[in-house]
Amino acid sequence: MKPSPRLSLNNGVMIDQLGFGLYKVPPADAASLVATAIGAGYRHFDTAAMYGNEYGVGRGIGSAVIPPAALDGQTGGSGESTHLLSREDVFVTTKVWNDDQGYDATLRAFDASMASLGLDYVDLYLIHWPCAGRGLYQESYRAMETLYREGRVRAIGVSNFQAAHLEALMQKAEVVPAVNQIELHPWLQQPRLRTLHEQLRIRTAAWSPLGRGEVLHDPAIRALADKYGKTAAQIVVRWHIQLGNIVIPKASSAARIQENFDVFGFQLEPADMDGLAALERHHRTGSHPDNVT
Repeated sequence: MKPSPRLSLNNGVMIDQLGFGLYKVPPADAASLVATAIGAGYRHFDTAAMYGNEYGVGRGIGSAVIPPAALDGQTGGSGESTHLLSREDVFVTTKVWNDDQGYDATLRAFDASMASLGLDYVDLYLIHWPCAGRGLYQESYRAMETLYREGRVRAIGVSNFQAAHLEALMQKAEVVPAVNQIELHPWLQQPRLRTLHEQLRIRTAAWSPLGRGEVLHDPAIRALADKYGKTAAQIVVRWHIQLGNIVIPKASSAARIQENFDVFGFQLEPADMDGLAALERHHRTGSHPDNVT
C-alpha cells in the first residue's frame, strides 16, 4: 500500500494525514491493534487520557521501535518486533481530560500520560473539550505552551473547540493551535469552522470520521462504493483526504485496519466530491461542545 500523505502543521512539524483512532479501544487490545496498524502502514496514533489505553498504545509503538526485551517481554500481540521504525517515524497524539483543566493540573496530567505511554515526548497534545463553563481552558493552554517551549511536546492544539472558544483562546495564546480535532463526517461537515481554521492556519482533524458507521448506509455513499469498487468506509475516508482533513478512523480488526488505509490508489471525481458535500444534515453522533461540562 502507498504511505499516507504527510501534512505540515503551522510550526513545520509533519503529521501523517491518515491516523489510527483509539477511542473506545479496550486497554487490553490497544497494544496488539497498534502493532497491527503499524504493520498495515499507519504511523499516526490518536489516544487520550480519558480512553484509558495510553499504556497499551505505548507498548504497541514500543514493540515496533525497540527490542521487546525493553518492554518486559511484551511484543504488542504479534510475537515479533519489526525493528524497522525509529521513534521519529511515529506520531503520537494524546489529550488532557476535562477534570484536569487548569495550569498545574494540566502539567500533572501530562506527566501521568507520559508515564503511561512510556515515551520521552508527545508529538501533539490537545485540550479534549473546552468545558467553557469551568473557565479553565485558557490556563490549560498556557500550561501546554510551557510544555511546548520545554520541548516535551512537538505541537499543541485543541479538540471540540467552536469558533467562540478559539477566538477567546487566541486573545491570550502565544502559540496558535496546530490542530482543532472536531466531529466531522459527510452528515456534519462544519464548513464555517473549517474556514476559520484555514484563516488561522489551524489544521482540521476529524473524529468520528465515519459518523460511527451511520453514514456508511447512506444510499449516495453506497452508490459511490459500487462505482469505484470500494467499500463505503473507503469512500468516506478518501473524501476526508481530498478535503485536506486529518482523519483518524478506528478499527478493531486487522481486515478493517487494512481496509481503512487502502485509500491512496484512487481519487474521487469533482462531481462526486460535490455530491458528498450535498449530504450535510447537521447530524452529530457525539455531544455538542456547548453541552460538555
